Amino acid sequence: MATVILVRHGRTTANATGVLAGRTPGVLLDETGEEQAAATGERLAVVPLAALVSSPLDRCRQTIEEIRRRQVAPPEVTVDEAISECDYGDWQGRPLAELAGEELWTTVQRHPSAAHFPGGESIHHMQSRSVAAIRAHDAAIEAEHGAGAVWVAVSHGDIIKAVVADAYGMHLDLFQRVQADPASVTIIRYGRSRPQVVSVNTHAGDLAWLAPTPGADAPDEDAAVGGGAGPAASPGGRS
Repeated sequence: MATVILVRHGRTTANATGVLAGRTPGVLLDETGEEQAAATGERLAVVPLAALVSSPLDRCRQTIEEIRRRQVAPPEVTVDEAISECDYGDWQGRPLAELAGEELWTTVQRHPSAAHFPGGESIHHMQSRSVAAIRAHDAAIEAEHGAGAVWVAVSHGDIIKAVVADAYGMHLDLFQRVQADPASVTIIRYGRSRPQVVSVNTHAGDLAWLAPTPGADAPDEDAAVGGGAGPAASPGGRS
């Protein structure tokens, strides 16, 4: 099975001011976000990436470029509308503090599977399209590059949370329990039997253990009774 690394874009001017950016064009990383994206790019530089897939929005393109330019043999970036931000409709561009007073806010927090943004899409549709896209890319990348392939998808907080919820087999109503911070790294492997959620919302730590080893077996998708020994430590150690 291939390995997908889900990266949320770095912090934006909208994140910093508490505005729901949605699909508003021209929302860029702020100075902190640029530093976060660069740090994530450095963290992933030790992993040869078979493919790069991005949401079409500017903040994701900026983030994935920080990852791409640190690769020794960088693949081209594929842009996929299916992992774009949720269409928040009439909520887009409004302050979060103001939206918290809306009746729909409670549904989004407690029963998101029933939430449909006025003039936009439902959270259920958001999950369906993004999960289908991630799984399709993963299967295609594995078929082309082999079961040890590692690839990156740069997307948005709610998208990543929804994909993780699906991988865990959680009901969508529980997806708000998942955290996806700016420029965080989440790792999933899709096996024949089940997905494996390797890590969620990490900000630091060595990732060299993800690099494919020539001649090595593909990751074992069977669950190890007792938890197993984990991946082999990289020369620099794993944290």
